[in-house]
Amino acid sequence: MLAPFSSKVSGIGISKNTFNGQRVSQPQVISTWNHGMAANDKAWEILSADGNILDAVEEGVKVTEVDKNVFSVGLNGIPDREGIVTLDASIMKGDGSCGAVAFLRQIKHPITLARMVMEKTPHVLLVGEGARQFAIQEGMQLEEEVLSPNASKAYENWKINAKYKPIINVENHDTIGMIGIDATGEMAGSCTTSGLGYKMHGRVGDSPIIGAGLFVDGEVGAATATGLGEEVIRICGAFLIVELMRQGRTPQEACEEAVKRAIAKSKDLKNTQIGFLAINKEGDFGAFSIQPGFNYAHHHKAKQSLVDSNSWFK
Repeated sequence: MLAPFSSKVSGIGISKNTFNGQRVSQPQVISTWNHGMAANDKAWEILSADGNILDAVEEGVKVTEVDKNVFSVGLNGIPDREGIVTLDASIMKGDGSCGAVAFLRQIKHPITLARMVMEKTPHVLLVGEGARQFAIQEGMQLEEEVLSPNASKAYENWKINAKYKPIINVENHDTIGMIGIDATGEMAGSCTTSGLGYKMHGRVGDSPIIGAGLFVDGEVGAATATGLGEEVIRICGAFLIVELMRQGRTPQEACEEAVKRAIAKSKDLKNTQIGFLAINKEGDFGAFSIQPGFNYAHHHKAKQSLVDSNSWFK
């Protein structure tokens, strides 16, 4: 049953950054879904060696981009309805620097290309053939355009009925988003995905849209999203959460409010899932989702954990 909008819900995502009653010190990193555990391991290698958060969030999600057991990120992902895998990614620093790529083909690490857009061009977003040409220009190798065995099998099964219908909490739209803070207090985030399985060719979700799937402001905090991208875009989800934190909300409260906004706009709640993560500049963090089933990985010097987020529906 849908709770009334006036209700106050406390998520398992901790609103105050504590562990065993003690405040968690920087650095720390948080990422979406269980595949965030391996991504966080790589990010933590960098952070624990006094590396910077931008390198950590790039290198962390690169692990997921090549994970053969993840079907929603990277070239091993489920294809669109034409049988083609297209990729979206974004990266952002606390000073407002950002870069993104969308509708990208044949590139193993779209997150690295997104960082190149940020650091080497006057633009924020490159798409399609232009993004691929830029990758070639920067010396990135084009991968053979062949579906992975698992994706090929799934696609052949899908073609029997060729009906598009997202299934919540199944890896056809489970982006990895990663946000964090390093020992100097700098913040950054990354987001990368192969998008909705069996989407229309050319569809782009929230992941490469700065302010939708990812937003970072070093004076306030950072947020990222996962789930059905169209619903995140409609409310500018990540930007909304950061602005709510700017107004004094905790990360947990901000994630809950963003879910309420998404629910108010949704026309098909039964089949819609969104999960939000947020962290503020003090290192307090929060998480919340529409439906049960969203989890996130958290890593700091005291503990590494996979946490089930609280949700609007129970």
